[in-house]
Amino acid sequence: MNVTIFGATHGTGRILAEKCLAAGHTVTALVRNAAKFDLRNQCRMIQGDAREAAPCHEAVRGANVVLSTLGAKSPFEKSDLLARAVPAIIAGMQQENVRRLIVLGAGGWQPGALDRQAGLRRWLFDAGARTLLKYPIESQRAQEAAVLASPLDWTIVAPTHLTNATPRGSYRVDTVALPPKAFHIARGDVADAIYRALEEKKWIGEHAYVSW
Repeated sequence: MNVTIFGATHGTGRILAEKCLAAGHTVTALVRNAAKFDLRNQCRMIQGDAREAAPCHEAVRGANVVLSTLGAKSPFEKSDLLARAVPAIIAGMQQENVRRLIVLGAGGWQPGALDRQAGLRRWLFDAGARTLLKYPIESQRAQEAAVLASPLDWTIVAPTHLTNATPRGSYRVDTVALPPKAFHIARGDVADAIYRALEEKKWIGEHAYVSW
C-alpha cells in the first residue's frame, strides 16, 4: 500500500512511519527539514511546507491512504498550521482522487466527548479550554471543520493526553466519547490505533476516542 504521512519527522508520526515501513508499505513523507528525518533513506521524501498547496499535492499523488499527525509545536502560541495544512491536504487528495484520510486529533473538546468523565474532570477541562488550551483547541476546531466538510472517507483518532511512556499494546477505543477515566496514553499506542484504522478500514466517518 502507498501511504503518505504528514508529520513523520517526530512523535506519533515518526512511530507511525516506522510501523508502516516494517509492514512493507511504501511511505511518502512531506518534511520541512530533511536533515531531521532519520527515515529519509527508507521513504519517498518530499521537502516542503504542509501549509502550501504544491508540496501537499505532490505528497498525496499515488497514495492509497493519507495520514496526518500534524500539530502545533507549543500549546502557548497561536498556530495556523492545521488551519492551512489540512485544507491543502484535502484539496490535493480530491485532485488526485485519493479518498482515505486518517488524522490525529485531540479528545475532550468536542460536544459530548467528556460525558463519561467525572464532574471535576469536565470542569477542569472547561476551565483549561478557556485559558491554557485555548490555542490548541482553536487549531483542532479548524482541522475538524475541514475534515468533516470534506467528501473523503475520514477518521479522526482523538486521544486523551499523550505521553512518551512505553506503549502497553492495549487501549480502549470509543466512537462516542472518551472512555471513563481517560487520563493519558502513550504515543506508540495512538500510532497503533491509527495503523489499525488504516489496515482494518475501521471508524470511517467517525471519531475514534482513544485512552488506556
